[in-house]
Amino acid sequence: MTAATNITFHPGSVESGERAELLGQRGITIWFTGLSASGKSTIACALEQHLLHQKRFSYRLDGDNIRFGLNKDLGFSEKDRNENIRRISEVSKLFADASAIAITSFISPYRADRDFAREIHVKAGIPFVEVYIDAPLSVVEERDPKGLYKKARAGEIKDFTGISAPYEPPVNPEIHIRTDQLSVEESVKTISAYLAEKHSI
Repeated sequence: MTAATNITFHPGSVESGERAELLGQRGITIWFTGLSASGKSTIACALEQHLLHQKRFSYRLDGDNIRFGLNKDLGFSEKDRNENIRRISEVSKLFADASAIAITSFISPYRADRDFAREIHVKAGIPFVEVYIDAPLSVVEERDPKGLYKKARAGEIKDFTGISAPYEPPVNPEIHIRTDQLSVEESVKTISAYLAEKHSI
């Protein structure tokens, strides 16, 4: 892939602060990370619904859904996983810059990729909240709603996170949710309490 040349960034006439004031909401990215079947998508859906019922403009970006469109050209090699997260990092930043609450739900197994996502938000002055959706491997294998762990153990799926590909857990996430101990409702309550306290959401 060749990088574009002879381009110039064209700033708009509306600044982020003005947009946030007019819309009554400042943008933020809430980045869910964790193993497959840890509960990321389920909690993200519930959080999005909760925030929308509070009249907060929210939008969920889901790992599987994105691969049907924007990232349908990517596989699951380390290089493709890196590019997958790079694209979503930029997309979520755009949503948050537009004053949306961007809720991303991606395995995002590599710390370096998640650090990149955080870095570009910080540079843009946009809040970034990493949420570690944590469940032991034994628990997610038992859940296995899509039968993926069974296939991975049988060697039918290559580069499967947690089995034949690594997952690097967050070192210091803003929020740590143990889904083998908390219900979906309790998880949403925990995240909402943090957002209310730290970001007035």
